Amino acid sequence: MVQARPTAVFDDDTRGDAELLTGEAVALDVRPAGVILRAAGAVIDWVTYLGIYLGLALLVGWLAGASLDPALSAALAVFGLVVAILIMPIVVETVTRGRSLGKLAIGARIVRDDGGAISLRHSVIRALVGVLEIFMTFGGLAAVVGLLSARSKRLGDLLAGTYSQHERVPRATDAVYGVPVELAAWAQTADVAPLPDALGRRIAQYLRQATTLTPASRARLAQDLAAEVSAYVSPIPDAPAELFLAGVQAVRRDREYAALLLERERLERLGPILSGLPHAFPER
Repeated sequence: MVQARPTAVFDDDTRGDAELLTGEAVALDVRPAGVILRAAGAVIDWVTYLGIYLGLALLVGWLAGASLDPALSAALAVFGLVVAILIMPIVVETVTRGRSLGKLAIGARIVRDDGGAISLRHSVIRALVGVLEIFMTFGGLAAVVGLLSARSKRLGDLLAGTYSQHERVPRATDAVYGVPVELAAWAQTADVAPLPDALGRRIAQYLRQATTLTPASRARLAQDLAAEVSAYVSPIPDAPAELFLAGVQAVRRDREYAALLLERERLERLGPILSGLPHAFPER
């Protein structure tokens, strides 16, 4: 999940490592994949490409058993190795725009430093350097460089201008608040039934977005909403505007939930009567 928010012009020293600035002056909060996640994806890719190489090697061995020239067999073995560890990664990353089997497993994608999709040039650089830092050093060089990078970049990413973006992030859920402690006694006798549904939705929207507002806007909106809500609530508690709105919303939600539970209980009791047959009526 990528969250966007309007922002002013940032300096390089003040902008976070997980923040991208688009041409429309919108800061995108992105999440780079960590070293451990990248290592897990690399292992899956490495096993996949190794399996492809072994399959090609078995094919070459079977052909060699059929009186194939030894020099040609060696050339085919080298070609199979090049295909498995160089050509395949380039083709897969270019066609899928930065994804592979391992990256799909960990929920990541290779993107440019500005957040755009990679091209063939980026894939070629990453694959060529990957032969050295992944296959020849068994991932040791890539791990060391990734630990020293703010975005867990390996050497190929530094040269290509890319990084691994983690796209499988948990969905943000809205917090559910109960009746404020200061209004617990008021909630026992408060009458909020006349509150219109449209006004209730506005209260819920305000409470969800209150933390993102400036203090002045937050206080002004709370006062305006409280003035509207006061016409439908009795009695009016002696509480700040935002606390009053939170209490009204919680009382209204809890009572509607209790009413739905009571209705479900009544329907369950009536279920056998509504679905059953009259006395002594035969089953057909």
